[in-house]
Amino acid sequence: MSTGLIILLVVTAIVVGITIALYFLGKRAEKKKAEQDEQVEATAQNVSMLIIDKKKMKLKDAGLPDAIVAQTPAYARISKVPIVKAKVGPKVMTLICDAMIFDEIPVKKEVKARVSGLYITSVRGLHGKTEDPNAGKKKKGLRAWALRKQKELKANQ
Repeated sequence: MSTGLIILLVVTAIVVGITIALYFLGKRAEKKKAEQDEQVEATAQNVSMLIIDKKKMKLKDAGLPDAIVAQTPAYARISKVPIVKAKVGPKVMTLICDAMIFDEIPVKKEVKARVSGLYITSVRGLHGKTEDPNAGKKKKGLRAWALRKQKELKANQ
């Protein structure tokens, strides 16, 4: 056997091994996510709140309780998470928002939210509809981008 063929077989075996390992790790992560979603849904309750502010920031800078920050893994502490400051009843609270609904949350409006602990899972408008951030925007394709760039180049010449 030639050296090139042996190297090719070893690399192929390593790639297949990594692919199999990632498959099983992904399955395990899906099961954990499903269990966590069930727990969050079991403890969720509907709350009426006035959204004061929302932004993405690091957990340690968000003003959350120390117990929450201590429980999170180290990699999650340095990553930015969607944080919402809201007035729930007479108290102003800092809540963590689901990344999927972060853009839908209107600022300076009263909403009805589904909250599980300090985690907002869904939001509905209390008075009217919540704003859709992509409402008037049409997604442009590669052709439109190329035409726009071509016009810009012609204008600069």
